[in-house]
Amino acid sequence: MTRMLPRLTVLCAALGTAVTLSASRVKDLTLVEGGRDNQLVGYGLVVGLAGDGDSNAASTLHAVSNILQRYGLTVSATDIKAKNVAAVMLTADIGPFLKPGARIDVTIAAMGDAKTLQGAVLLQTPLLGGDGRVYAVAQGPVAVGGFIGGAGGAGGATVQKNHPTVGSISNGAIVEREIPAEIVRDNALRLLLRNPDFTSAARMADAINLKYPAAAHAIDAATVKVNLPPEYLGQNVSFLADLGTVEVQPDTQARIVINERTGTIVATSTVHLSQVAIAHGSLTITVTSNVGISQPNAFNSSGQTAATQSTQTAVSEGKGGFTILNDPPTIERLAAALNSLGVSTRDMMAIFQSLKRSGALQAELIIN
Repeated sequence: MTRMLPRLTVLCAALGTAVTLSASRVKDLTLVEGGRDNQLVGYGLVVGLAGDGDSNAASTLHAVSNILQRYGLTVSATDIKAKNVAAVMLTADIGPFLKPGARIDVTIAAMGDAKTLQGAVLLQTPLLGGDGRVYAVAQGPVAVGGFIGGAGGAGGATVQKNHPTVGSISNGAIVEREIPAEIVRDNALRLLLRNPDFTSAARMADAINLKYPAAAHAIDAATVKVNLPPEYLGQNVSFLADLGTVEVQPDTQARIVINERTGTIVATSTVHLSQVAIAHGSLTITVTSNVGISQPNAFNSSGQTAATQSTQTAVSEGKGGFTILNDPPTIERLAAALNSLGVSTRDMMAIFQSLKRSGALQAELIIN
């Protein structure tokens, strides 16, 4: 392990340099206005749950009764048992340019109190868009990435993995109606940056103009307008294919993202600090309550066994560290300084917040 450490360090440094210097394609940085995804939603029923379905919910019973009426069977909702049936909500994203007959994935989630969707089969369910029109129809067996086992309750044990009340059907919905998409208007199109930034938008316009002179200009931090060159008039697909291969070096904002739930800290390489000194120390107080047993002496007929409680308090104070960051105080020097102090991830979060409040951290601090 000791011999491999220098090699790993050099490899990480080489990878970091490659990522910093490489450019990205326009197609990876932008979306074309007018060619976006749309969300679909639907309400349906799944069957075949082997007794793990809804516990006779009124809405589920009425839905089953309505489905049976489609097939000429008139059954009152009060005469139906729904242990093998569950009401579910369906969600899906339909991409642009999809024609009728194409298939999309569907996510299914239990709406009632069904224990699991394992072994379920979705009955034919329409998927509606925001305008209330049907754009796809879903049906098929549900794949669940988990399970639940055991009877539970008094004296029983239950074993559960992941969320068995959520499943999916790969290619489970068939597109029935195409969503119109218009990406070129007045011989021009608009590129929408996934991460809006004025510098990135300006660099993208300059890179496009190098290949297609005077064709692009940045409208704002999120939009770059591109006019079709004369040789591409009437060839929208060919122009978009060639435009997507143009390489751009996007700018990265100075930003630190902290997730307190998982203890994750992510910082960009553009983070800078003013000259600052950092001191760190920790104080831990532990209070322990113990229960002891007091026994009477031997041959003592009047004594009784009694329980006694005792409390112990321990105070542990970690040694404080003091580190001064001189010029240039970058995120690399800060990381090295924090590592040398031996602070934990939670302590690092507190230090970053203190740096932001002091005005020494020249970056956006996002805490989730």
